[in-house]
Amino acid sequence: MPFGRPSLRPCLPYKQAAAPGHDGVVAHFLGTSSVLFSDGETSVLSDGFVSRPGLLRVAAGRISPDRALVRAAIDRLQARDLAAVFCAHSHYDHALDAPVWALETGADLIGSPSTANIGRGSGVPESSLRVVADGDTVSYGSFGLTFLDSVHSPGDRFPGTVDEPLVPPARAGAWRTGTAYSVVLSHPRGRVLLHASANFRPGALRGVDADVVYLGVGNLGRRPAGFVRVYWDEVVVTTGARRVVLVHWDDFFLGLHRPLRPMPYAMDDLGVTMSRLLPLARRDAVDVVMPVAWQSSAPLAGLG
Repeated sequence: MPFGRPSLRPCLPYKQAAAPGHDGVVAHFLGTSSVLFSDGETSVLSDGFVSRPGLLRVAAGRISPDRALVRAAIDRLQARDLAAVFCAHSHYDHALDAPVWALETGADLIGSPSTANIGRGSGVPESSLRVVADGDTVSYGSFGLTFLDSVHSPGDRFPGTVDEPLVPPARAGAWRTGTAYSVVLSHPRGRVLLHASANFRPGALRGVDADVVYLGVGNLGRRPAGFVRVYWDEVVVTTGARRVVLVHWDDFFLGLHRPLRPMPYAMDDLGVTMSRLLPLARRDAVDVVMPVAWQSSAPLAGLG
């Protein structure tokens, strides 16, 4: 297996355009599957993972949220009025920092019973914890968030549930999967599906409509081409999406103070992933974009 990591240069033509001052739904990508959505009145956040501890600490030590980094992100994004933070599942790269966002802003923390126990371990009050099940919808301002049971990508390293309050610091494996969700964000301006894990439950999204899919592609470069085709069909074609924003492709052992970089070849191959997804996107006339960390974008713009 080659050393190093793929270059992002071939992805530059797909770089998502900035949209400063846009008056619709605005999104800010924070790496992995962390995205802040706002319509100028209400803001909701997926995951909010900004601490990004290094590989050595994750592999051999104990991890905890970096509250200073969360506070800096809140200030940079002007997100003090955050209404809700929801977790796609409960691994540390999704749920480590979410309780801190809730504590710092007063936002609700939404997710599975495992996510709630992670919140409890950090002191999130019960009044701010919302546990959801398959098909549940919660509303904040003009946003409706519908949670659909999904499945983690193949090779889940930390399966299981978090059955008691998780008090950091702790081993990374303490943040167990819990329930994995696909989350539909409905808004008068359009519908966005956040599908963080590169896997699917056959037929689970039948009848679900989305204009844009934030599509998790982590570890997809190591899956067979046939799996990639079926994944695309089950998530993108089934929902009728016209734009796909690729997420969870970046090396989350590197801090957000640096430009995002793909995972090393030893863990994934973004080049292979792109070579398999782009022909499918052309076949189905779907716009594919690569988001830029911290940049303001308008995911629904130009879709009619």
